[in-house]
Amino acid sequence: MVTLVNAANVLSLRQLAYLVALSETLNFTRAAQRCFVTQSTLSAGIRELEEALNVVLFERDRQSVMVTPIGRELVERARSLLSQSLDLVNAAQAAAHPLQGTVTLGAIPTIAPFLLPPLLRSMRREMPELITLLREDQTAALLQAVKEGEIDFAVIALPMDVGRLRVYPVFTEELWLVASEEDPMVKLVHPKVSQIDMQRLMLLSDGHCLRGHALHACQSGRRGRQRIPSAIEANSLPTLVQMVEAGLGVSLLPEMAIKAGFLVGTSVIARPLSAPSPTREIVLVARPSNPRGELLARIQELAVSIGTGSTPIGPKRHRVKRAIGDAGIQ
Repeated sequence: MVTLVNAANVLSLRQLAYLVALSETLNFTRAAQRCFVTQSTLSAGIRELEEALNVVLFERDRQSVMVTPIGRELVERARSLLSQSLDLVNAAQAAAHPLQGTVTLGAIPTIAPFLLPPLLRSMRREMPELITLLREDQTAALLQAVKEGEIDFAVIALPMDVGRLRVYPVFTEELWLVASEEDPMVKLVHPKVSQIDMQRLMLLSDGHCLRGHALHACQSGRRGRQRIPSAIEANSLPTLVQMVEAGLGVSLLPEMAIKAGFLVGTSVIARPLSAPSPTREIVLVARPSNPRGELLARIQELAVSIGTGSTPIGPKRHRVKRAIGDAGIQ
């Protein structure tokens, strides 16, 4: 018992940060740079940690660094402790000034360009003393960043397994069919999902949740019919739209992207699908221990107002209407 107490007494959050950084980079130089210390300082911190715990955390030689099995287990615990320590500091700050300070907000690429601009305008107006940092990334990376305390909140789309993170609903949006102006599908005012040729359905690449949402919507109810989508994939929405415009196939885009004028300047036509149309749920996610509940509630409220139309997605409401008309939506 005395040994355990003594070991706990010499542990520091800085050492745990060294542990996590080295496990992620597997390079002492890069890990030291990430922690803003010298390589010798980081090496000494890791060595002291190993001595205090009486375990080997890393196998290293002149060519490589590898995390040991016990090291991998302790890295996960270190991440959790670092996240909780950050929450402790934030709780103290939030108690005094809940709508001030700095907040880091993440969003996936199929949401960020369309929801964040009006959301940030509203946040700046409502909370002028709040500094907002943004991170755009794929869903899995954002969920991990929220879990580890790298960012405060993230805007993602469900369905998606979020683990133990808390979910705060924002709004539900439809996925619309997009096709070139010469495509037979645009002759249908309200096409059915079942009418989409799966082999012509172009999707975003793996890692984008929109891919899964679109694929699930178009595969449902086909009962053994062709379910394999087009072999053509894109890494971004702009590239996907360009391929649709070139007549290489059709795709599904989020309603918010279309109403934000994403198709303006293209010959791509957007069509809402007939009921039951495919949808995705836009939500905020946060750690259960995150102490900034008042700030989260305010951000959620502002985001909901955008999703329900109380706050326009574009800078001006008339601009959104013009964009919809220019995009060929009828």
